[in-house]
Amino acid sequence: AVFVGGIVYVWWYKKNVLDKIELAFTAGYDPALELATHPTKSEDHADIDADEEIPWTQHLRRNEQDLIDRIIDGSETGHYWVLLGPKGSGKGTMIFDSMAAISADGVAMCDAHPDLEVFRLRLGKALNYEYNEDSQTGLFQRRDPREGGPALDIERALNKLEKVALRMNARRHKPLVLVINNVHFFNNDESGRNILLQFQQRAESWAASGIVTLVFTTDDFWPFYVMRKSGSRMHVLSISDLKHREALAAMRRIRMNAGKTVNNSIIEKVVSTVGGRLSYINKVARARDMELMAEEMLEIESAWLLSQIGLITDCDDDVMDEQKWSSCSWLLLQEFVRLRHEQEKEHAEKIAAGEPFYAHVKLPSIPYARCRQLMTRADFLEELDRRNIIAIDVNHNVRPDSMLILHAAERVVDDPEFQETIDSVRDRIDEIESLHRTRELTVRLACLSLPLLPFRFPGCFPHAPFRLACAYLIIVHSSRTLPQAIRSSYTWIRALMTRAD
Repeated sequence: AVFVGGIVYVWWYKKNVLDKIELAFTAGYDPALELATHPTKSEDHADIDADEEIPWTQHLRRNEQDLIDRIIDGSETGHYWVLLGPKGSGKGTMIFDSMAAISADGVAMCDAHPDLEVFRLRLGKALNYEYNEDSQTGLFQRRDPREGGPALDIERALNKLEKVALRMNARRHKPLVLVINNVHFFNNDESGRNILLQFQQRAESWAASGIVTLVFTTDDFWPFYVMRKSGSRMHVLSISDLKHREALAAMRRIRMNAGKTVNNSIIEKVVSTVGGRLSYINKVARARDMELMAEEMLEIESAWLLSQIGLITDCDDDVMDEQKWSSCSWLLLQEFVRLRHEQEKEHAEKIAAGEPFYAHVKLPSIPYARCRQLMTRADFLEELDRRNIIAIDVNHNVRPDSMLILHAAERVVDDPEFQETIDSVRDRIDEIESLHRTRELTVRLACLSLPLLPFRFPGCFPHAPFRLACAYLIIVHSSRTLPQAIRSSYTWIRALMTRAD
């Protein structure tokens, strides 16, 4: 009876696991969507001036929103997607808007985390999967399935999801959608890259069969760089800041919804300062004094930038590597500022020539390969991207992360003493490196001069085997390091003395 009961329980439990995962994709409650849309929003809309060129209904609906809608509702099949864009540009907001439009029917979403144990729990919550932790199969002497670690637990969850997707696809005739948000939070090491590969392999096979569409969002460039190597069905969508006119309309709209006064000249000035970043626009538009808030944000950004890559003119050798990174970073930012000045000059010339006024001037961009040449180091760009100082798009164009970063860099670079400061820092780095090389050469020459003593003073060293060993040490040390040469000479002289005995 116990044996039969165990078989029935295991069969029922496995079926119940699949039923619970299927409930996670039904229309209605979704944990991520419920949390994102919990604050109630007013549905009353104020009217915008009649001379407004942009329809107020499109104040926050981006051009990419239509494609996001088709991806989330399952209309775009045969691919999986990577949404690449800087922090606060609106990637998550567009996904939540698309999920809300269909009541999260067939969609699940979870956030990435550096700790794979934490991510395992988040994925289980999104899929309504307990990883057999609620199972009572231990009564039947079955082994605990959690002994393999988080990677195997995630693989088991994906196996269950695949079974559910096949079962639901026969009824829905469109794929389920699983969103992995902020995959740049995974560590850029072997374990983090392995998790990305694990999901990407599933994404490739599921996209080919049309049962599940995976969507990855990232602020940083490195996940795309890792996934690009084996991504045959991967499509990348770059999300950037709003254009100038779109940012003006969005700020007016938010300002009216908040019951604040709208002053077009002030809004124009503020948008020119903070740019088209949605998170910045939302923060400034709700402030009582928009100009003061924009200036405070710029001051904070400037102080933060200097805290990350500030230059130290007379630095000690302990911070040489950090100053090397900082000076190379300022070489790149200096080029961005130079390009910005050229853009503004060209823009002013067009206005003076009578061409139509167009306030939007894009952030300056430099090709990735050119940035490597400017910085003279290929490994510094990734860290700048991780710290949100620069942003890299799918076309390998590098830009300042935001308009605030560009203005903060302008304040530093336009200082008359900046060029002298960066030159002195780079000269100091050269001095320290030269000093290190000189010390190494002096030590090596001193060690090499010791074996020459028996030949310069033969009366003090009468033993021929010792002089031969010193000669051998000189020859070996010319092609090996000193410890290797000493060990080799010691072995050689021991063998020579043994033969003499």
